Amino acid sequence: MSKELEAFIEYITVIKALSSRTIEAYRSDLNELESALGKSLVEIDSSDIFRTLEHHRNKRTLNRKLSSFNSFLDFCHRNRFDSASTKFALAKVPKNLPKYLSYESIQSGLKMIDRSDWIGLRDYALILFLYATGVRVSECLMANEGDIEGEWLRIRHGKGEKERYVPIALEALKALRAYQDAQPYKRLNLWLNYRGEPLSRISVFKITQKYLGISPHALRHSYATALILGGADLRVVQELLGHASLLTTQIYTHVQKRNLEETVLNHHPMAHK
Repeated sequence: MSKELEAFIEYITVIKALSSRTIEAYRSDLNELESALGKSLVEIDSSDIFRTLEHHRNKRTLNRKLSSFNSFLDFCHRNRFDSASTKFALAKVPKNLPKYLSYESIQSGLKMIDRSDWIGLRDYALILFLYATGVRVSECLMANEGDIEGEWLRIRHGKGEKERYVPIALEALKALRAYQDAQPYKRLNLWLNYRGEPLSRISVFKITQKYLGISPHALRHSYATALILGGADLRVVQELLGHASLLTTQIYTHVQKRNLEETVLNHHPMAHK
């Protein structure tokens, strides 16, 4: 690893305080480029970049790697490792609206859960918890009893290691307490498997797939979509989701526009031929 790349990794670790997963993604992307070219990244030109990355057919993967390299170049320019201010344009990727479920669809899935034992109570509480808070799966799995403060969830391990608070709906809190009272283990982690060990991401995925046919992340989209369609301010939704930029949250305005369009098509007299 070149000294410039080492300095960049130190910068995003210490100064930017990015999450360990994000840091590893930067390290992996930039190491791949440097290793493939056999020289420091500050010495390469655009032809080197495109020749190295041209095998990536997935535009999202390509854009992630280009974004990593752009961040590195910006860091080098600001610290005068490189006099040129260069930025590579990202490939155009079609915008896909986030998949989400209505509250009624989620309720239908919840009715399928057998709550006669603590595992069923856990699955029921977990789905409600994800939908009621809109947290990321990683944030959900890292939560412990001490993070529940009244009707609020304190998220201490958010993306970028940023702390935030989100309210928890009473229905989800009741389900969580019922699960905790029934499960035979007493651990710090809120979510446990049948052996009393912390629940894994793949287990959460299997649970939401089994009862709802969606990924856990789609419950986060369902949460945000319900708020937007209910009239919530976009900046409030940004804060609740823990998005660093409002640009990330703006994807839900497409959902809002589609809902308005469907309303006009269904109810305006001039929309019917």
